[in-house]
Amino acid sequence: MTDADPWANFRRLTPARIGLGHVGGSLPTGAHLAFQLAHARARDAVHRTLDVPGMLAGLHQLKLEAIPVHSAARDRLAFLQRPDLGRRLDSECSSRLSGANADAKSLDAVFVVADGLSAAAVERHALPVLAALLPTLIREGWRFGPIVVAEQGRVALGDEIGELLAARLAVVLIGERPGLSSPDSLGIYLTWDPRRGRVDADRNCISNVRPGGLGYAAAAERLGLLMTEARRRKLTGVGLKYDGLPGQPAPLSEGPLP
Repeated sequence: MTDADPWANFRRLTPARIGLGHVGGSLPTGAHLAFQLAHARARDAVHRTLDVPGMLAGLHQLKLEAIPVHSAARDRLAFLQRPDLGRRLDSECSSRLSGANADAKSLDAVFVVADGLSAAAVERHALPVLAALLPTLIREGWRFGPIVVAEQGRVALGDEIGELLAARLAVVLIGERPGLSSPDSLGIYLTWDPRRGRVDADRNCISNVRPGGLGYAAAAERLGLLMTEARRRKLTGVGLKYDGLPGQPAPLSEGPLP
């Protein structure tokens, strides 16, 4: 008689690889093949290119204007080998964005949809998050420019885009580095007063946005709250703690007062 698997209940609670067992000094065949498949999916996610026409069509269905741009990385290989190139715009795109906002002082925020390290994450999750968020922002009187769809882009690309469009806040929806349990996780980064030279400490991040992680409605609610407080306090980053915002648990330490 075989003993019941003591790990079975725990596996139902987490996607982590726990209690895999062993055959001699090796993993069981099933566990080994599952690992190989997850690793292949993660590699595919990193190398996959963004379906820009599909993204533009999806934004058009949401009645949103969009501008496609690309970073200084000429292709996916350059993007992966030279992270610095993914943090700045191609010169032609930079010139095009410079004239995209005729009313330079009117934008409260600009949204950037960038492929990052997982184009699949952006293609699957960016539009549902925007669809859940934007109606509330419109009701609250937010002014935002065209959605900027960026190829070969990293988080800091939003700083230059926000500066060129004279936006008070840059919100970057980007594919996160794939893991072995989630090759399509979306990250959202907020930066107040975006401009070249900003650092990670100047940003807030919402991570693991996907149906198996933080759902669309919850992500949109959290993002909307952070955006509202960022505009009110005129800051983002280490001084703006989500757990210290209205309706959230008290923070462990107080950030700067408004």
